[in-house]
Amino acid sequence: MESLTALIKHFWPTVTPDFEVALREAVVREEIPKKTVILQEGQVAKKMYFVEKGCLRGYYLKEGAEVNSWFMKEDDFVISIVSFYTQQPSEELIETLENCVLWSISYQRLHQLYLQHPGFNQVGRLLTERYYVLSEQRTQNLRKKTADERYRQLITSFPDISKRIPLKYIASYLGITSETLSRLRAKKW
Repeated sequence: MESLTALIKHFWPTVTPDFEVALREAVVREEIPKKTVILQEGQVAKKMYFVEKGCLRGYYLKEGAEVNSWFMKEDDFVISIVSFYTQQPSEELIETLENCVLWSISYQRLHQLYLQHPGFNQVGRLLTERYYVLSEQRTQNLRKKTADERYRQLITSFPDISKRIPLKYIASYLGITSETLSRLRAKKW
């Protein structure tokens, strides 16, 4: 919870004591075991999560194959953006890759916080911008960069990824085969 409060203070330095109390009352600590799907395809995303400990992935099914869209770890927010904000069934799944400690907030409680603490809307906007930029960068990387460049960028931003995430998921995320990933990993830069 302390890292969540610190993150919010980063975006909203004038956090009031009232807001801190309201936030503590709004979030729920959840310990979720490894390999748990916390959002199924077709289910409406009712919660947003902050990762205190652990790693998760978002993926979708395409012709029966899993295609990884993102990985999130400590100090990240985990959300099925389209489903959460539209309250429509999700096309993606979210799964824990490690034992996780997550802080969740429901769609309703989040909107209550926005209404009760109008300054908190700025935090929501800034976090939405942050994750939209990451999504757009991933899309552009897939279109414009080589597999080698995408892999290098990934290990620069997430150095211990291969210790925490199965290689087949990393290959899927990069849009390459497991064999190509093995060749990239064997290269010396």
